[in-house]
Amino acid sequence: MSLIDKIDKSRIPAHVAIIMDGNGRWAKEHGFERSTGHENGVTTVRRITEIASEIGVQYLTLYTFSTENWNRPQAEVDALMSLVVYSIEQQTPDLIKNNVRLTMIGDSARMPQFVLDRLNRCIADTSHCTGLVLCLALSYSSRWEIVEACRQIAQEVKEGSLDTNSIDDETFARHLATADMPDPDLLIRTAGDLRISNYMLWQIAYSELYFTPVYWPDFTKEHFLEAIIDFQSRERRFGKTSEQLTNDKEQQ
Repeated sequence: MSLIDKIDKSRIPAHVAIIMDGNGRWAKEHGFERSTGHENGVTTVRRITEIASEIGVQYLTLYTFSTENWNRPQAEVDALMSLVVYSIEQQTPDLIKNNVRLTMIGDSARMPQFVLDRLNRCIADTSHCTGLVLCLALSYSSRWEIVEACRQIAQEVKEGSLDTNSIDDETFARHLATADMPDPDLLIRTAGDLRISNYMLWQIAYSELYFTPVYWPDFTKEHFLEAIIDFQSRERRFGKTSEQLTNDKEQQ
């Protein structure tokens, strides 16, 4: 039986978020420049997008460039920005062919205008697609996002359009960059590090976490399916007991 045959199609995570780690280490171990690792990582993005779409994942969010990444050597930052734009432009026809809609979250004000303009064209070109939503977290960090949400809420309170007594979890979530997406059901991190690295801290409160030592350039469709199978083996209680979950199922 193939891995894809082991997938329970009724329990596919609606939203998978991925921290794509290990491009630089992969390149170093293979005797390449770091840029070669990032280039090989693009190939992984394509194949994981394909398998996620094939099995019915609705949202796939990829941690592409964090706000902390702006602190990397300028040459690497420039190379990454150019690679992101070039890769997306090259893949846009395939995204449209596979009915994949592209979107983006992050602090766009810090991005070079030429990068933003070209990415927005690709987003517009796929806006009619109704299948998988591929979301790139670019110039993104969760702390930035949370601070921005607080500023927006504070401004609405100041203007009198929002009552402080009405602020709750849903109010806050509506002001996040991911307001139009469900919270991730599954968070995958490659390359062995066991941390979240300032990624979707609010949204992953009840996400299942999956860590693998495999570097992102080596991460295959089979590795992705293994993560899905592991996800499906877990009991998601959301604060309830197993008995409560059983009773809920019986009453449905």
